[in-house]
Amino acid sequence: MFLVGLTGGIASGKSTVSTMLRELGCPIIDADVVARKVVEPHTPAYTRIVYHFGPEILLENGEIDRQKLGQLIFTNEEKRKLLNSITHPEIHKAMLKEILFYFLRGYRYVVLDVPLLFETRRLTQFLNHTVVVYCDPATQLLRLMQRDDLTQEQAEQRVAAQMPLNEKRGLANHVIENSSSREDTHRQVLRLHTKLEDSMDFLLVRVIAIATTAGLGGLLLYAAKILLS
Repeated sequence: MFLVGLTGGIASGKSTVSTMLRELGCPIIDADVVARKVVEPHTPAYTRIVYHFGPEILLENGEIDRQKLGQLIFTNEEKRKLLNSITHPEIHKAMLKEILFYFLRGYRYVVLDVPLLFETRRLTQFLNHTVVVYCDPATQLLRLMQRDDLTQEQAEQRVAAQMPLNEKRGLANHVIENSSSREDTHRQVLRLHTKLEDSMDFLLVRVIAIATTAGLGGLLLYAAKILLS
């Protein structure tokens, strides 16, 4: 099994592409979903967040008010770094557990849906392929304004707070152009899926895994013989 990183920008259509891949039978690990799970009440990350940011970020039911927390860190770099230092290790551990689950089930590849894939760069070294969902700036702005009911100025501020899509596009192995129709995007996703399914990358990964396991087993057997002799 090999890993594929999927990313994009705000309102670029990453979720649409992720859904299309899931409908094709691809296992998807959504970093946003994992991020919500690791900050549920009574988890280690939840406890640390409440300690550092105070109980005022909680809803009446005890859950973290993600909107209020987002507002706190949006304009405060130090608080954003603090939050990331709390949540990112927990997110990565949870994602690793899911990756192992799919590996044991024999999937050829797993898609990691990660909004900040290139910003953090913590996962890119483990990925065989990276995919960016791209749309032109005017389309991105219009979609964001319509989706979140924002003014143009508000939408521009949200877009400006992220790494430019053009920059992400230059870092990716594959680009899904999502400025046109849904049908056109779907055709590109089908082509990508076929290319990944036909890839031999998963064989190399399995050979390395088997060799590593066999090597470790041989080492343990050798050590046991020495201890028992």
